[in-house]
Amino acid sequence: MFGSIGMPELLIIFTVALIVFGPRKLPELGRSLGKSLQEFKRASNELKHTLDEEISLEDKQQAPAPTDPALIESPAAPETIARGQQD
Repeated sequence: MFGSIGMPELLIIFTVALIVFGPRKLPELGRSLGKSLQEFKRASNELKHTLDEEISLEDKQQAPAPTDPALIESPAAPETIARGQQD
């Protein structure tokens, strides 16, 4: 439906905008439209960045524990130490 807007369509839109808003208001309208689009793009990029950070934090939290035996403490070690101190 709105897939491609050609040159004739753009000329018609520009002519209607020129008639409706006048030659003095048209540049101001264009600037405000450009600023609005820029702000929308910035906000959507920030939202995307925030979502990517949250997803990566969630992935890190769900990552399995390391399987290196040197990094994993034996569950019996604290009991053995406590028994050794009691004897």
